[in-house]
Amino acid sequence: MVSSMTALLIIAVTALFTFLTRAVPFLFFGGKKTSPPWILFLGRVLPPAIIAILVIYCLRNITPTASPFGIPEIIAVLTAAGLQKYKHNNLLSILCSTVLYMIMVQTIFSA
Repeated sequence: MVSSMTALLIIAVTALFTFLTRAVPFLFFGGKKTSPPWILFLGRVLPPAIIAILVIYCLRNITPTASPFGIPEIIAVLTAAGLQKYKHNNLLSILCSTVLYMIMVQTIFSA
């Protein structure tokens, strides 16, 4: 059981580090009109790289030789990609593909 003092200390440390992660960029770049080139480069390159890593992570345990052969995962990824291409709405793409995937694995492809 966690004491009240421990819980308050955990909340305080979490709040401090949350604040610091949001304040540090302003301390480094707050007075400048433009961002440094390396920050612009990271802003351009990291989002697609992170999405690619997440897709690989989600598909890493597919077994193409055993049922359900990765079908729910592939349908969910294609749904997310199609909705993103069509609507350009991250939340909609993620939400719809997640709901579709959960419906498939809980009903159609359940063991």
